[in-house]
Amino acid sequence: MLQNYISERAIVHPTVRFEGGNLVLGESQIGEQTYIGLSTIIGYPSKKSLNKIPRDINDLDSLSKGARVGSMCFIRSGSVIYEEVFIGRKLVTGHNVLIREGSRIGNNCLIGTGTMLDGSVQIGNNVRIQSSVYLPHGTIVGENVFIGPHACITNDRYPVSKKLLPVIIGNDCIIGANSTIISGVHVGDNSVIAAGSVVTKDVPPNVVVMGVPARIYLSREEYEKRKVKHEHGE
Repeated sequence: MLQNYISERAIVHPTVRFEGGNLVLGESQIGEQTYIGLSTIIGYPSKKSLNKIPRDINDLDSLSKGARVGSMCFIRSGSVIYEEVFIGRKLVTGHNVLIREGSRIGNNCLIGTGTMLDGSVQIGNNVRIQSSVYLPHGTIVGENVFIGPHACITNDRYPVSKKLLPVIIGNDCIIGANSTIISGVHVGDNSVIAAGSVVTKDVPPNVVVMGVPARIYLSREEYEKRKVKHEHGE
């Protein structure tokens, strides 16, 4: 097994299991029965903390404020969790997930392989994010949300500008695969964005939108009726 580096300042529950080659930096905390995959980093310093070029792992450790990972999480290999990240209970990740500083993740969430939370992203409870999703700085995701693979959220309507407008996704929403949500959009509770859509304006609650640009297609109620028919082969 590859050697681990665990900071003297870190608090790691004795039931935590490491695959090997792991770094736990700064004042990181890892809760009971959590599993940390091969070559995963917990508490990597943000750019503002890297006020000097680290000479070695001890320097890197001294610069980190640490991250908090809750109990019964399963963090797969190659993932990097920056300092000042808070993760609740029972997070499951794919491989090579990147969670930047200041992000907050609720309980019972899934984050798929290759997904990036690019700083100060807020995720509610019971959220499922599939592989290769991009959530930029400031994105807010409610509870019980599904985000399909390769969905892309933006936060700059006129890149590269000095005014960032985060996307807000309400509770109980479904965001389809390969969809794009433009900066500043608010997706209302219980709404669905169809796969491949480009959302350029706010989405009301309880509707399904689709297309480029996305427009209202039907109600969430009708969507659920069609789903039941599909599941029963009708």
